[in-house]
Order: sequence, then C-alpha cells, then structure tokens
Amino acid sequence: MSRTSAPPPTDAAAPTADSALTHGLKQRHLSMIALGGVIGAGLFVGSGAGIAAAGPSIVVAYGISGLLVMFVMRMLGEMSAANPASGSFSVHAERAIGPWAGFTAGWSFWVLLCVAVGLEGIGAAQIVSGWLPGTPEWAWVALFMVIFLGTNLAAVKNFGEFEFWFAALKVIAITLFLVLGLLAILGVLPGTDSPGTKNLTGDGGFMPNGSEGLIIGLLASVFAYGGLETVTIAAAESENPVQGVAKAVRTAMWRIAVFYIGSMAVIVTLVPWDAPEVAEVGPFYAMLDHLGISGAAEIMNVVILVALLSAMNANIYGSSRMACSLVARGQGPKVLGRISSSGVPRNAVLASSVFGFLCVLLSYWRPDDVFPWLLNMIGAVILVVWIFIAVSQLILRKRTEREAPDRLVVRMWLFPVLTIVALAAMAGIFVLMLRQPDTRDQLLATGALTALLIVIGLVRQKRAERGARAEN
Repeated sequence: MSRTSAPPPTDAAAPTADSALTHGLKQRHLSMIALGGVIGAGLFVGSGAGIAAAGPSIVVAYGISGLLVMFVMRMLGEMSAANPASGSFSVHAERAIGPWAGFTAGWSFWVLLCVAVGLEGIGAAQIVSGWLPGTPEWAWVALFMVIFLGTNLAAVKNFGEFEFWFAALKVIAITLFLVLGLLAILGVLPGTDSPGTKNLTGDGGFMPNGSEGLIIGLLASVFAYGGLETVTIAAAESENPVQGVAKAVRTAMWRIAVFYIGSMAVIVTLVPWDAPEVAEVGPFYAMLDHLGISGAAEIMNVVILVALLSAMNANIYGSSRMACSLVARGQGPKVLGRISSSGVPRNAVLASSVFGFLCVLLSYWRPDDVFPWLLNMIGAVILVVWIFIAVSQLILRKRTEREAPDRLVVRMWLFPVLTIVALAAMAGIFVLMLRQPDTRDQLLATGALTALLIVIGLVRQKRAERGARAEN
C-alpha cells in the first residue's frame, strides 16, 4: 500500500461523528480554503500598527512569526494526515495527553472562533455603514449573521462554494497588489520611479525604534496568522482527507512567504514607514494611494470586506465542527452532536452562531468600545492551541513511528529539535506579551479562560474514570 493512500487510524479518541458527516468538499474547495485561509483580515487591518512600531524591520518580524507558523502547520499536518478528524488538534491532544487536554484545546478554540465571528461581523458592518451613512451597524451584523448561518446550515458543499469564491477574490486581490508593487519597485510602472532602498535605510534606518519596536511588530504579526488551522478541520469532510491535508501543509511555506512577508517587503520599500496613513488608514491603502491608484480607499475597503466575510463563514464552520467533535467524544452536551440527514451538525452551527448574534446587541448598546473589549476577551488563545499542537506532536510522532509508520505522509522537519524550538519560541512570546501593557491584559484573559477549562476538563475526566471503574 502506498503511503499516500493509507487509511486513517482507528482510534477510540477519534470523533465518531466524522462517519456521519458528508464528504462534500472537493479538492478545489480544500485547496482554496487553504490558500485563502492565509489571507485574513489580520493581514489587511492589523499590519499597519506593526509597521508603525517596527518600521522596515516588520519584514523580519513577519519572517520570524511566519517561520513559527510554518512549524506549527507542519506539526498539525503530520498528525492530521495520519489521523484526519473534524476535531483536528483537539483529537490529537486527547490521544496524546488525555481527555482534559482535548477538552481544553477544543473548547478554547471554539470560544476563539465564536468571538472572532462577532469581531469580523462588527468590522464588516463598519465598512458597509461607511458606504451607507445613517444605516445602523447592528443591522448589518445581523444581516451577515443570517446569511452565513443559512450557508452553514445547508449542505457542506454550500460552505465550500462560498469559501472558494471568497478565497479566490482574496487571492486575486493580493496577487494584483504584489504585481503592482513589484513593477513600481523595479521602476517600470508608468508614472512611478523606483524608490531604491531609501525607505528601507533612511528616516531612522531599518530598525528605527530599536528592538522594542521589533518586539511590538513581532507580537502584531503572530496573531495575523490565525485561521490556518481551519483547513485541517475541513479536511475531514473532503473527498480525500489524507492527500488534501498533505498538499495544503506542504504549500504553506510559499504561501506565507509570498502573501505575508512579500506584502510587508513591498509596502515598506515603496512607502515611508512613518507615513501617517500607514497606521491610520492601513498600509495597503497607503501603498495604492502612493502609486496614484484612483479610489484606493474604496478598493481596499472592498478587499477587507471580502476578507472579513470569508472569515465569518469559515469560523462558523470551524467552530461548529469542533463542537460536534467534542460532543461525539463525550466532551459536551449531546444535543450539539445531532447531525441532520444532509450531514450537517445543525445544532452545533446554531450554538456557534449565538455569540455573533449577541454582538448585534453589543453593537447596539456599546458601539464605541465593543471591539477592543472582544479583542481582549480572546487574547492569546491561538498560542495556547499551538502549544497543545506541539506537545501532542512530540508524543504522537514517536507512537506513530512505532505503531503505524506508513501513516506519516507528512513529517515534521528535524524532529524533535524544531518542535522543541517552536515550543521555546511560544514561551518567549508569552514573556514578551507580559512586558507590553497592550498585550498583558489579553494574556491574563487567556490565562483565566485556559485555567478554567483545564479545571473543568480534569473534573470531567476524573468523573469518567470513576464511572468506568464502577462499571467494571
């Protein structure tokens, strides 16, 4: 049997609900979800603050954080190709560490995605309200939630089609942006002169705010990469989960290099890092405006709107599948695990959308401060998830090599050295977050959420163990 056709392992911890879910995602859906998942709203919206802090060295910051994300995706891809499951890293954590770990990783990610849906809905509503002054933001949030709730309640292929076209628009937009930027850098774009290296080395140099600015840029860049994990969740409902995950992970390196690091390099080469519009309006708008592209602001608003709506769609999907997987493993209320005749966990979709609709009320009651409040709420949850991924991979790699080496379709590089390096880097990021007032509150909020989930997970695990002993 060839390595790429190895069946997924039979494992007691794997979610039994996977067998009831349909395989309605085609390879083109999975490929575009993987490709579009790299181009999130964080790239378009959050990168301005990073550039303002780090200057041209933001390229280094995105390079460092991008390398860490590559390691995480490689580890996750190794486990997901060997054991495709809609619970993804939650299933792997349960198999490697124990039920409490799967519970904590899964529900913390579920909270992250549910809150992110609300954040993205509010961001999208702000753009549309700007186009149509006088229309209330809460009404637009409600409309977007209804649309994507309907999309996710239907067959999974509907989600796949929506996300395919959303991702295609994002890829086209960022590709055109990079082509225009490169032509301008080379001095062959009509009406522009090549800037050379003056923006990279002048006005304070490559690192104008020193190491402190680089650290702030690094922290901003780390959280811009969120969303890549969804492809390993979606793989369980694709036509060929093993090959789909393997292909998505293997292409992660060039996607991150081109879209993130490439974009930052083009922007800081063409536009002075301290130009006010970089932080105030956004670096992508600043570059298009610098090149004399008419309607630059509206072009970027359309692209950002597409990115936000795409993220809403994907996060409702990912959170519902994670909830369904957790319930199937006895880690949540059974009502959320019911799957419709079309293979959709509709109760999980509804539950995962509740917070998004709550944001409709929050947008009505507190339109001015709801966004930063929600951002602090989810804090550094993605780092907690990454730590569970790395620890699980350390354990499962050795177990898989011993029990089923043919399932290692994807292998983490230089194991276990780079896995340990990635864990050390994550610990370092936590330390850096504690040093920065803006990120300290987020880290404390994440710590409180994680501690609460660990306690609940351990209590549930002890009860299950006592029940099993009583039956025996």
